[in-house]
Amino acid sequence: MPRMNIRALKFAKVYPMLVRKAVAKGRTEAEVDEVTFWLTGYDRAGLDDQITRGTDYETFFAEAPRMNPAAPLIKGTICGYRIEDIEDPVEQQARWLDKLVDELAKGRPMEKIKRG
Repeated sequence: MPRMNIRALKFAKVYPMLVRKAVAKGRTEAEVDEVTFWLTGYDRAGLDDQITRGTDYETFFAEAPRMNPAAPLIKGTICGYRIEDIEDPVEQQARWLDKLVDELAKGRPMEKIKRG
């Protein structure tokens, strides 16, 4: 089965799904934002700008103010793929974000999610 083109996915379409996943498990949109800010360096205004502009994942990560240097510590599987084995940098970054939200939804403490 061919892999989907994550680069072309619109962040504004994916973001509500990430929030929904966390909220369904008792977490908050603010917590999703917190892990997103931690990973990418965006602040509220920057995140809102990306959503308003309808940027794709490739642009979202390319314009990130500062990818967290601890991001490579995010390991494990997501959607059947080992994150650390993904060669495409944009796909790996997207999977990092998805993994952070998964950990949030599973009740992992924020300090551990942020690799603290």
